[in-house]
Amino acid sequence: MFERRKPYRHLEINLQRDIKAFFGDYGSAQIAARELLFKISQPELLEAACRQSTSEGLGWYTEGESLQLHSSLVERLPPILRIYVGCGTALYGDITSADLIKIHTRSGKLSIMRYDDFLGQPIPKLMHRVKILFRQQDFNLFEYGEEYEPTNLYLKSRYINEESHGYAKQVEFDSQLENLKLFDFAGYGPKPSEFELKLRHSRWEIDGMRLVRSKAIPNLDDPCGHNFTYRNFIECGETQERTQLPNLPKEPESYTALYELSTKILDPVIDYFGMIKLTYGFCSPELAKEIPGRIAPKLDQHACHEKNRTGKLICDRLGAACDFIVEDEDMGEVLAWVAENTEFDRIYIYETNRPLHVSWSQNPVRQITKMDLTATEIRVPRTGTFTN
Repeated sequence: MFERRKPYRHLEINLQRDIKAFFGDYGSAQIAARELLFKISQPELLEAACRQSTSEGLGWYTEGESLQLHSSLVERLPPILRIYVGCGTALYGDITSADLIKIHTRSGKLSIMRYDDFLGQPIPKLMHRVKILFRQQDFNLFEYGEEYEPTNLYLKSRYINEESHGYAKQVEFDSQLENLKLFDFAGYGPKPSEFELKLRHSRWEIDGMRLVRSKAIPNLDDPCGHNFTYRNFIECGETQERTQLPNLPKEPESYTALYELSTKILDPVIDYFGMIKLTYGFCSPELAKEIPGRIAPKLDQHACHEKNRTGKLICDRLGAACDFIVEDEDMGEVLAWVAENTEFDRIYIYETNRPLHVSWSQNPVRQITKMDLTATEIRVPRTGTFTN
């Protein structure tokens, strides 16, 4: 239909045999081919073929919109979709250098995308896009970089299959990224700048084909969760305010632990009770020397992941801890809510009008200790394990 047809006798011998075996004669084959060609104008047939393709592991189908898949999988598509893509090549030319093919089922369009290191990057960037317009018999070309900001391709494993290079690692990466529950990947997903900022603030970074915890030291005024900055945890105690010691964590893992404490415990508390007051947060070895009274740096987790002069962990429980109070609330009721609704590690409570000590750890023991005051003014710990 797109070029002068070859006479039957000029076709390759294998093709002649196929025509005879499947259609009987050349004329019948041409009629069948023409009927199939014109079926690509029927959206319901395209959508049925797209659903079939997705069920067979060929690409990602958005209902009523489009099927996207890697160009290497096109030859496995149902005939009607292969013809749809073939019409695009008749208008545009060779598409073998493309990475992704997007079949628009209702708008009469075909998009061809090329990415920066598609197979080598877990989140490749769009560099080149061609939109072929069947109804206008034309195409538009978009180059990304200067005029257009390159967009990220998220969840790349959707568009390849188990035979593709690096498929297993890509699936693992995408699963890890989705499990963070940080981003909405509907449509095109977040803009690259928004994605990178939120990933950094959440203490994650991409290392090859893995997501790993950040090794960077954040700015003290960077957000630590939704309601605090790192400075809030460093400068919240009376002793730090009195001494004006820097009280800075040195280990990247300490900042990550403070972030987890803030997002996993404190942010939910604030969402439920309203704003809280931090009374004691991170404690460096220098600050611990200045605190009067009884403290237990080896146990209380206020030192996070910091080390002593010999390079050993100050508190091998790791994680992070803080003391806080919700003004005008019974802290016994706050404790009960925290225990029921958060991923806490350890809680220490004194009186119901005093701050609550709470910690987060990657392996929480969910231990609650009530520090009872005896008649002789001695604190006696009463410890139990909470399960819900």
